[in-house]
Amino acid sequence: MEELMKQIIELEWDFFQTTKNEGGTASCQEDYPTFVIMRTAQFSCFTKELLESWLSDLRRAKEEGRNLIAEKYGRMMESTAPEQYKEISFYFPQHNEERLAITEEIIKIQVGWLEECQKEYPAVLSKARLIHTSEDTPYNTSAETYLRGELGTYSDHTLMLYGRYIVALKKEGKNLNKMICEKQVQSYGYVSLADAEEKSK
Repeated sequence: MEELMKQIIELEWDFFQTTKNEGGTASCQEDYPTFVIMRTAQFSCFTKELLESWLSDLRRAKEEGRNLIAEKYGRMMESTAPEQYKEISFYFPQHNEERLAITEEIIKIQVGWLEECQKEYPAVLSKARLIHTSEDTPYNTSAETYLRGELGTYSDHTLMLYGRYIVALKKEGKNLNKMICEKQVQSYGYVSLADAEEKSK
């Protein structure tokens, strides 16, 4: 798992470095340690099968000359900068109605999980992205829009695996977003989310 995550993060970082940002290089593109913490927190909660599939997607994209990180941020512009999105949308693979419906079902579950986290850990979540696409601005992208952009870059196979994983977690009463947040705060030295919440008040 560790080696899989390392390979994924290296490929993603390479893509991230060549992603063009309006106004020049974004500050987050120069912050490798934070990038590693955030992506490791997410991927450490994934299954091995899911990691293998995403790594395959990244490698295939590199061979085809595609930049999945640039595509992810480009897809987010459908909400944050719709006029500019119209000018670039033809560059991205188009998804059929069935895939879009599956994506929205996944997002619905995860938005619910984020809302639960916000209620339970308001101080910690106050430092995170806003949750809902309805809150997007040209300079502030919500977690919902970010997730929609990311899922849009997954292959059909990776999305299928991810969707099944999300449904399985929900049936078990688990919250993936809480699991990821737990890993994130532990990376910054907190014992748990409860510990981070108490010390963030």
